[in-house]
Amino acid sequence: MPRILAALALVLGLAACSNGINLNPLNWFSKPGQEDWVAIEPADGWGDTQDRRLLVDQVTRLTAERTTAGIIVHATGLPPRLGYWDATLEPLNDGKPENGVLTYEFRIATPRWATPPGTPYARTVHVAEFISNARLRDIRAIRVVGARNSRSLRR
Repeated sequence: MPRILAALALVLGLAACSNGINLNPLNWFSKPGQEDWVAIEPADGWGDTQDRRLLVDQVTRLTAERTTAGIIVHATGLPPRLGYWDATLEPLNDGKPENGVLTYEFRIATPRWATPPGTPYARTVHVAEFISNARLRDIRAIRVVGARNSRSLRR
C-alpha cells in the first residue's frame, strides 16, 4: 500500500509541473484565469450603429430651467400608444448651432409588443438635456423636432 501511495504522489507531483495537460488536482475545480478567456467580439464592432428609434409623434411642451452652469431643456412628447421607451434628445449637426439655432430630435423606441392606445396622460414621455453656459454663447434658439410638429425656445 505505501508503494501505491508513493507512486501516486510521484505521478501527481510530476503532472503538476507539466505545461500541457492539466493533471494538477489543485486546478481541477478552480475558475479559469483571465488568460484563459477568449474575446468573441468582432474586430469591426457588433455591426449596425444606426439609431433605429423613431421621432416622437408630437412634442407637446418645451421649457428651459436656468442653472448656475447652464440650462436644462425639458421636453414632453406624446407617442401614439403606450409602451414607448428609451427617449432622448439627439442633437443634429453634431450638436453645433446652425444660424444660432440648436436643433434636437426627440427620439423614442417603439414597444416590443402590441400595446393599447391608452390615455394621453399615460402616454406622456419626458426627457431633458443639459446645455452648458459655454455652449449657450452661440445659441439664440433651441428647437425640438417631433414627427408631426416642433417647438422652439428663444433667449
